[in-house]
Amino acid sequence: MAKFMLILHTTPGGLRKLSPEEMERALEKVTAWTEQMRAGGRIVSSEKLMDEGGKIVELWRDRLSIVDGPYAETKEVIGGYFVLRAASYDEALQLTRACPFLEFGRIAIRQTDPMGCGGE
Repeated sequence: MAKFMLILHTTPGGLRKLSPEEMERALEKVTAWTEQMRAGGRIVSSEKLMDEGGKIVELWRDRLSIVDGPYAETKEVIGGYFVLRAASYDEALQLTRACPFLEFGRIAIRQTDPMGCGGE
């Protein structure tokens, strides 16, 4: 079965605008969806990324540049990811369609390449 990375895009600090009750309900929905995916053997891995911090590394003209990021003026950040097993893009889309994170941002879906960096 193929693997697909779901890349969770959100606005910085967007979830902080929720009341504690709204945050709890949102967390319950995401947890339920995640547990459903896990019970079905779909989840390979998933992580929420830290809200602050991060580094941007570039190599340009043989010089390494390392800068802090994302910046406060950034309109969108990657808030986390899931790697799911699915038979096709269509199936990955069906699984993603039910993801409660869509209430707070957008999700990019990319199929992983098993010939890449030593994946399974």
